[in-house]
Amino acid sequence: MLNADIEKIQESKLLKKAPLISDDAEEEDIDLDSIADILDLSEEQYPRFTLAKNKARFLRMVSWYKNKQEWLEVAPLSGVTKLFKQQTKELVGIRSNKLDYEMELETGTLTPSQRSYRRDELKMCKVHEKMAVNLISKMQVKIKSGRR
Repeated sequence: MLNADIEKIQESKLLKKAPLISDDAEEEDIDLDSIADILDLSEEQYPRFTLAKNKARFLRMVSWYKNKQEWLEVAPLSGVTKLFKQQTKELVGIRSNKLDYEMELETGTLTPSQRSYRRDELKMCKVHEKMAVNLISKMQVKIKSGRR
């Protein structure tokens, strides 16, 4: 083979690998698994989202969960029980969506913009799940202590 042919083959191999390299280069900006309570984070530590609408959704979600935790301190047991049932049901949906996004990302058939969107949605599901689990556990404590 000629040197020019070898160079073309090497170039084509590099081009095929380029998308994989850029996917790996997009690291998670925050390790969600290491955070006990997302509501304790400062704004600078919040996860970053590619889409502005997801950032806005995240901020609304944080506000809602903070308000519910404050409400939990003075809430009647019946209200806590009702919210507990709603949140538990919602958690099932969140986890289902999370699995769907994980599976879609694993297929490798998405365009770069679809991958970016799915990554954002997956991160949103992880954050939502974490906040819901935290609130549910606090409600469980309130329900148990209220019934004694």
